[in-house]
Amino acid sequence: MNELEIADIRSGFPALQMKVYGKPVVYFDSAATSLKPARVINAISDYYSTINSNVHRGSYRFSQLSSDAFDQVRQQVKSFINARSSDEIVFTGGTTESINIVANGLGGFLKPGDDILISEMEHHSNMVPWQFIAKRTGAKLKFIPVDQNGNLDWEAFISLINFNTKILAITQTSNVLGTINPVKNLTSKAHEFGTLVLVDGAQGIVHGNVDVQDLDCDFYCFSAHKMYGPMGVGILFGKKNKLDLLEPLNYGGGMIDQVTLNHTSLKSIPQRLEAGTPNVSGVVGLGAAIDFLNDLGWDQIKSLEQNLSEYMLQKLKSLGFVKAFGDPSEKAPIYSIYIDGVHSYDLGTLLDKFGIACRTGYHCTQVLHEKAGLNGTLRASLAFYNTKDEIDLFANALVKTREMLT
Repeated sequence: MNELEIADIRSGFPALQMKVYGKPVVYFDSAATSLKPARVINAISDYYSTINSNVHRGSYRFSQLSSDAFDQVRQQVKSFINARSSDEIVFTGGTTESINIVANGLGGFLKPGDDILISEMEHHSNMVPWQFIAKRTGAKLKFIPVDQNGNLDWEAFISLINFNTKILAITQTSNVLGTINPVKNLTSKAHEFGTLVLVDGAQGIVHGNVDVQDLDCDFYCFSAHKMYGPMGVGILFGKKNKLDLLEPLNYGGGMIDQVTLNHTSLKSIPQRLEAGTPNVSGVVGLGAAIDFLNDLGWDQIKSLEQNLSEYMLQKLKSLGFVKAFGDPSEKAPIYSIYIDGVHSYDLGTLLDKFGIACRTGYHCTQVLHEKAGLNGTLRASLAFYNTKDEIDLFANALVKTREMLT
């Protein structure tokens, strides 16, 4: 792809036209939340400007059109991740809520003597819920170690998984290390022991096409806002017979079949897990984001990001004083770095003066950082709308900030 084509892609993201302290914004925080293309923003605005209404609750035209738009996105998501049925798609508020629905929904099946298995690289959202469920049920929470390069220790995983392991909850792609985990192999091995598998796909859904039938996981969770859609919308995919196991996290309108003074019957999946008024505009925005990604194409996205990732790695190595946290064998374009003697917050604050947006701190992975003896890192996470020129600016800014801070 030539520079004009890349410029055309960038022109579709209004935030990239902004300036910070008089400098063009360099947005290197897409792992936290991606920028939104104009077509997603416009889809949300158009919804509110035209058919704004609640879904599945009115016989008037606006409500019918809103319901149709909402239901159509469920079909889009089904196709996007190759689910067997749209009934396997549950709309949530985000990845965190999706994981909590599963954790709380399965809690009633766990007992003392059961194991829950996660890894040391998990985001707090895929660690803390399991800690509390383990405490509540008496199950034991176990951890797959991460080696010094940022890869899962496969041999340790083999030694930990057994018939007592009721749940394996694993990230597809680390939000700190960029590690792309072999979730298909992990799932296959876990299923040999009858273990249910939940995949945190918050980062994985962004950098390549996901096929949940091929992965064969029981649950797959992700958010719209990391894949160029709006905040406040998430997806819980689950195999139909596994979703049927879950007790709802919330109760209220939208999930009800019949109510009497003494008894309430609930609708079937997925509505049974979707209590309350949904984020209809957000769901519409998710549909627009899926259309955007499909039009751009995964081959093109992966090619752009691979070129950027290779260039970033080359630049960081050439600086000499920058240290990378982890060097996994398979990696997404996510780089967590540190400079000896420099606090990540100070580094990020000064980079902001150059117009560069990066994340600082633990990135919701305190366990992982403390195991490595790190009091936080600076994370630069790339997307296909970034450029090599921006990486050059980043590298030059690192040199200047180091001079100021050491």
